[in-house]
Amino acid sequence: MKKKWLLPIFASFMLFTTTHIDTAEAATASDVTETASKYLGIPYVYGGTTTKGLDCSGFTSKVFSDLGIKLNRTSSSQYEQGTAVAKDDLQVGDLLFFNTSGKGVSHVSIYTGDGKMIHSQTGKGVSYSDVNDPYYWGSRYIGAKRVATFDSEQAEAVKEEVKKAAIDFTVYASRAEVAEQIAKALNLDTSDKNTKFTDVKPTYEHAGAIAAVSKLGIFDGNGKFNPSSPITRAQVSKVLVHAFGLEQQGDVVTFTDAPANHWANEFVSILASNGITEGKGNGNFGYDEMLKISQLQTFIERAQQLQK
Repeated sequence: MKKKWLLPIFASFMLFTTTHIDTAEAATASDVTETASKYLGIPYVYGGTTTKGLDCSGFTSKVFSDLGIKLNRTSSSQYEQGTAVAKDDLQVGDLLFFNTSGKGVSHVSIYTGDGKMIHSQTGKGVSYSDVNDPYYWGSRYIGAKRVATFDSEQAEAVKEEVKKAAIDFTVYASRAEVAEQIAKALNLDTSDKNTKFTDVKPTYEHAGAIAAVSKLGIFDGNGKFNPSSPITRAQVSKVLVHAFGLEQQGDVVTFTDAPANHWANEFVSILASNGITEGKGNGNFGYDEMLKISQLQTFIERAQQLQK
């Protein structure tokens, strides 16, 4: 999906008032979904505003900043921006607000169409949810605000992208798939299906692989494994380094799309110095991009070759 970045138009964007709506003609509804989706799998961190971890308003601020639009920092202050929108009139890019604390606005997400929203939530990080989820989000919904309008020409295409990103792992690798492929590559015993993760039951099809890799410290987690969540290229670099016991070979390798203090630089450099990755061919590694299954297979095959 090709982005329509029109820098002269972006340069003219102004800060919002409580009633101003930015006409984001340089960005389409499709751009909103694509930009937000690149952060899938980033963990939730209270107060987080970087790819090391994002809280709910840190995530919405980052996505809109990528689109050239400035949001206030907190969910409650973002609720003061834009204009109110009825729930049956939602458009892609609208901000949705929820009361999760019992004290008013405490959570914010981005509407992506077809009854779906993307947000950074406790325990799951950046992920998709149903706006009307009857078990949680539906009863906590407060309202929506439109702080910008986006070209809706590709609305149907956006819906399909949302569905694929939310549930279709034929292209992108889930955390469970990564565990399965690594367990196979290392010939690990997967007979023990009891894991330390509360969200992986022994009956889960990948439970044995998840248990095996976690015992070796290849994967870690804070009580949950999030098996159905996608994994970024940066995140898998750490997993592969631990799985195959890789070490830096020669000079440190750097890529242009990450700051010097990015947490994954060490692991990405190790992969590159061992010839497991060459990056994206344009000087970037694609730190925050979701890992494709084909990329996972290539990385593992190259790592296996080093073991021979």
